[in-house]
Amino acid sequence: MRFRGTRVNPKHFERGQIGFYIVLIPLALVMMLPVVYIINHAFKPFDELFAYPPQFFVIRPTLQNFSDMFRFMGQTQTPMSRFLFNSLSSSLIIVIFSVALSLQAGYILSKKRFSLKKTLFAINTVSMMFVPIAVRIPRYLVIERAGLLDTFIILILPMLAMPVGLFLVKQFIDQVPDALIEAARIDGAKEFYIITRVVAPIVKPALVTVAILAFQTSWNSHEASTLFINDDNLRTFAFFMHALGTGAGTEVAAQGMIAASSLMLFMPNLIIFILMQSQVLNTMAHSGIK
Repeated sequence: MRFRGTRVNPKHFERGQIGFYIVLIPLALVMMLPVVYIINHAFKPFDELFAYPPQFFVIRPTLQNFSDMFRFMGQTQTPMSRFLFNSLSSSLIIVIFSVALSLQAGYILSKKRFSLKKTLFAINTVSMMFVPIAVRIPRYLVIERAGLLDTFIILILPMLAMPVGLFLVKQFIDQVPDALIEAARIDGAKEFYIITRVVAPIVKPALVTVAILAFQTSWNSHEASTLFINDDNLRTFAFFMHALGTGAGTEVAAQGMIAASSLMLFMPNLIIFILMQSQVLNTMAHSGIK
């Protein structure tokens, strides 16, 4: 297939693609600037952190910021390994349950017929309009009355509800032919088998996207550790990093450690996204978002 002398999505480079590269390469470079800045900022010595005018690239890279951060970690009563364990375990549980709930709820809203079906999906869609801070007080009251303060489960429960994940999965499942599901039922397949063996492989890009979003939200969040937990043994790595500036003295003196900790929090998100970016792009292309 050709368009003005060049094929659409050719397998090899063609001269007709030069115009696309002229536009896309500068845009890609601009998009990469925040990533490059975070990495450079973490290796800046103290004088470059407060240089005026601000410097984008590091001139004399140093590991002193990381050294100071690890030394400060060794002075705390709770070891860093405990914070890491809480973050990794809670994030893993959140990813598994978020994917499972989004898949099952999306299947029900897409392929089942029942009253209030459209109303429930509309409520889910509207809930995406609310920022977390808008529901912080009601959420605290519910958690407090449920007796879940200072419990490990509170790191998990508030994160399981992912309206955007349910929306994406439901939009994907809408494209699964009903005839395929009926054929599976005729062959004697149960609903659980249909969901896990028939539907799940087809909507894999959406499930991977939900997993990425769930991990990023959980890994970067310190809200539960700040509002609902008083025991340091239950708090997360994100909370520990967020509190570095306050615990290490003045915020100015701790800027190096804050820059290093920001890079440590950012890198897992970047690595996961790079590894799974093709699945994310497939989700955006086929989810029905216009």
